[in-house]
Amino acid sequence: MANDELVLVTGGSGFVGSHCIIQCLAAGYQVRTTVRSLKREEETAPSPLPAAAPKNEDELIKPAREGTLRVLRAARDAKVKRVVLTSSSAAISEGRQNAHRKVFTEEDWTDVNDPSVAAYAKSKTLAERAAWDFIKNEGGALELTVINPSMITGSALAPDTSSTMEVISRLMNGAIPGCPNLLWTFVDVRDVPSMHLLAMTNPNANGEGFLCMSQPQMSLKEISLILRERLGDKAKRCPTRSIPDFAVKIMALFDSSIALVVPMLGQTFEGSLEKATNLLGWTPRPSADAVVAAGESLNTLGLVKK
Repeated sequence: MANDELVLVTGGSGFVGSHCIIQCLAAGYQVRTTVRSLKREEETAPSPLPAAAPKNEDELIKPAREGTLRVLRAARDAKVKRVVLTSSSAAISEGRQNAHRKVFTEEDWTDVNDPSVAAYAKSKTLAERAAWDFIKNEGGALELTVINPSMITGSALAPDTSSTMEVISRLMNGAIPGCPNLLWTFVDVRDVPSMHLLAMTNPNANGEGFLCMSQPQMSLKEISLILRERLGDKAKRCPTRSIPDFAVKIMALFDSSIALVVPMLGQTFEGSLEKATNLLGWTPRPSADAVVAAGESLNTLGLVKK
């Protein structure tokens, strides 16, 4: 359908941005986009397998906060009606005070003063808080809605995929010999822009945040087995054996990269979709479908060993 309304999608060459453009065009909107580089998107998403923290946390925190405020100021000055900001579930669930929470909601915040919280989670939390403060104090008529996705996976459109696809790629390429007791909360990349569109057009979404995630949470072994079951020989290198926690902890004594995984062993995350379901009418694909779509696309793009 024809639609004279113009939508700006920032980061249009990225994993999520490219899907946002496709869905906005399909909905009839005119689309403009900004890109970092058509040759290689700068990697700013977190790896699902932990890496060493930057020497200076401000390397992540400062660009995230200042970049968010720069976009909001430009949107306000250009008389944009509403900004839909992509934050992260990491802005909600991290920190020791959250360790024993059963179900997270949009009312929860990561404690950035907790030394156990990684720089990425701090950057997302501080950027989102800065956005809400800006709207309150300087936003004028500008409206804001925030989306908090979990680990985004699913169908990749280009070989330069998001680092959140790394766990699927490593499993399918046999880079992980066994499955530690690690659990992931996914959301399909196609469901993220669908929530953005709903948040953009629903009058009641102004001033609200929404958790964006699929259910259920999946263990590394469950991910590996579902890939083998549904993709057959394409996923023949996916491991099937479990690695017990004590073995991981012993290996961590001799390998600093494995030591980074130890705090994540058995760590669970359950978020409520009640708000997204009731207010937006949003329903995500099951986690397994997102995982399989990721595996299929990695194979199609030639990123899986034959």
